[in-house]
Amino acid sequence: MNRILAALLVGVIFGAGLALSDMINPARVQAFLDVAGRWDPTLLYVMGSALVPSALAYRVRRRMTHPVLAERFRVPGNADPDPRLLVGAALFGIGWGIAGFCPGPAIAGLVLGAWQVWLFVAAMLVGMAAHRLLPRPAEEPRRQQPAT
Repeated sequence: MNRILAALLVGVIFGAGLALSDMINPARVQAFLDVAGRWDPTLLYVMGSALVPSALAYRVRRRMTHPVLAERFRVPGNADPDPRLLVGAALFGIGWGIAGFCPGPAIAGLVLGAWQVWLFVAAMLVGMAAHRLLPRPAEEPRRQQPAT
């Protein structure tokens, strides 16, 4: 139950931050991505300010022997980019530029009730379901790296 409450609290804080920074506004996101036109650097400050708590959390995590709400840290063993990851990242970036939404801000934007956000989230869910239907490439099992 503590893990669920912690996840809910983190999600609410993340969603509030997205709303406060106006990242749920696709026009603001598209203006940020329009570096050759009327560029709006506002979201650069949002992303830059995210570095401070991330850096602090990274330093705190290095001193911990285990997470607060789990038995151990889970660090993926494979950090090499593969073609599926690169294609997915490119599609994500193209979709973000066209629609002005990415998953987090879109879910936070559902509270606004605009049909465009609901359509985006529906399409995102369809894409997630379609991905589960794709065959997985044959690969060796990923090993967990020990936490340092």
